[in-house]
Amino acid sequence: MDRKTWLITGASSGLGNALAEYVLEQGDQVVATASSVAATTELAARYPGTALALRLDVTDPAHRTAAVQAAEERFGGIDILVNNAAIDFIGALEEQEEVDYRRLFEVNFFGAVGLTRAVLPGMRRRRSGTVVNISSMDGLASLPANGYYSASKFALEGFTEALWQEIEQLGLHAMVVQPGSFRTGIENRTRASGTAIEDYAATAGAFRAMMGTLTPEMFPGDPARAAAVIYTEATSPQPRHWVVLGSDAQRRIGAKLDQLRDEFDAGKDVALSTDFPGSAANAVL
Repeated sequence: MDRKTWLITGASSGLGNALAEYVLEQGDQVVATASSVAATTELAARYPGTALALRLDVTDPAHRTAAVQAAEERFGGIDILVNNAAIDFIGALEEQEEVDYRRLFEVNFFGAVGLTRAVLPGMRRRRSGTVVNISSMDGLASLPANGYYSASKFALEGFTEALWQEIEQLGLHAMVVQPGSFRTGIENRTRASGTAIEDYAATAGAFRAMMGTLTPEMFPGDPARAAAVIYTEATSPQPRHWVVLGSDAQRRIGAKLDQLRDEFDAGKDVALSTDFPGSAANAVL
């Protein structure tokens, strides 16, 4: 049996945990990482031959290096990296504390970048490997009160789009997964940052207030079903570049694409008017 080795971050709960469980059920090997190893240790105990639980703070370069080395020593290499670890703070852009939004970028963006860079040398040597970056519907369609989270996911998507263009000629792949609202318990892990400003009561303030009323039934996405889709897409010989998960994500991203197309088409003459006359044929890109 040709087992693949997965390294999954944020595997202690939610989508990461569901994916780790599903991958192990298929007979593949998993390095399940998280900042707390209680849940991943329990998972690894049920699959002693194919699972390895590691504590990993994705913001710590030494942790990232050690995790990749441990995966290579135990299983010989990493075939599929899933950058799933993420945190969120809510509040208007003016309200949120700098320490919080900088921490958010360190986890959601720079942690994923650092781990990707750590696994790429091994993947290049083997001329095989896939990087799966878990974004969000907010990575393409931003919302008030969630701007810094959205910005971190927008950044991750731009990074991944460049990545696949750089590595596909080497036999490697990269893809973005854009989930909607899944029943992962994220509503219990998300907190407000900063002091509310009255002027934002109707926008970011409304989002803040809504967070206190959320119930699991308001989240349509099933993590187990998502895990099965991610597994299928990531192990495909030619993985798709964008994978949208969830009815709400399909709806919101579709509306954003329609809006972009409308504004793009409406602004065509303005765009063309800003060139030097006759220079369009010489454009480098």
